[in-house]
Amino acid sequence: MAKALVAYYSSTGHTKRMADEIAAALVKEGMNVTNKDIAQVSAEELINYDALVFGSPTYYGAMAYQVKKILDESVVLHGRLDGKIGAAFSSAANIAGGNETTILDILHAFLIHGMIIQGDPQGDHYGPVGIASPNERTINECKRLGKRVADLARKLFDK
Repeated sequence: MAKALVAYYSSTGHTKRMADEIAAALVKEGMNVTNKDIAQVSAEELINYDALVFGSPTYYGAMAYQVKKILDESVVLHGRLDGKIGAAFSSAANIAGGNETTILDILHAFLIHGMIIQGDPQGDHYGPVGIASPNERTINECKRLGKRVADLARKLFDK
């Protein structure tokens, strides 16, 4: 069974709610899931997972410091995350508040690690985005991402 880490920073609870929905969808699809605040994650433990799904609120069009910190610390793992699945999600206060740039910020780091990024040809292409408190559309996108990551993990890791 593939293992996924859903790690997030959330100051208001909105990003955490999205993380919880993604984690629940991954579990429903049969993955072994760890869902926790990114402050409780060490860079070294990232190698223990087949899929990493990171979430961050949008601060000035970029990820929160807490998420950037773990990605900066992950430089010591260069080459060891190659072939793992990566996905991202974000929340912001406003439409056009920088959600997509935040998600791409996270995905850039995953790509440099050689990770396989799960995009979506429908809905939120780069990853789920929420505006303030997650609404029904956002929750559905989170569930969709969880399912898509699990589907990809089955293709890649189930032998």
